[in-house]
Amino acid sequence: MPPGRGIPDPWGCDPGRTRIPACGGTKLSVGRARFVGMGQRDDRFHVEVDMGDRVVDVRAVGEVDIATVGVLRSALWAVPARSVLRLDLSGVSVLSAVGVRALVAAHLRLRSGGGELVLVRPDPVVARVLRVTGLLRVVRVVAADPAAPVPTVRELIAA
Repeated sequence: MPPGRGIPDPWGCDPGRTRIPACGGTKLSVGRARFVGMGQRDDRFHVEVDMGDRVVDVRAVGEVDIATVGVLRSALWAVPARSVLRLDLSGVSVLSAVGVRALVAAHLRLRSGGGELVLVRPDPVVARVLRVTGLLRVVRVVAADPAAPVPTVRELIAA
């Protein structure tokens, strides 16, 4: 259940604030509509978020596992629920079960708020995890082929 709906957020991530505590001690901060991991930058995983009016681009790089999923979860929860969230997974080399769970939770939250989660260019290993878990049948995936063009913001909003 999302924060602010009667049940406390178990990860301590409150998307209603301008400064969001990320799980694992890393901080994400807002500055000019762009989130960047601050403090210690873990070589295993980091996230960059570019916020537009209706579309939010999130680029994840590294391994999404139990030790790093908190940073991804914090970035996904910081996105307004009515947005189109384009999550670029081309830099993700490992997606564990907790990462899949974070994607499912983000998909459900966005869908309930009138938004959409779009996965962009998943790595072949990640694409296999998405296929095996059945997430490919639920969440839209675009440009699975790295040579394919990434859809524009207007194409995503019109779809």
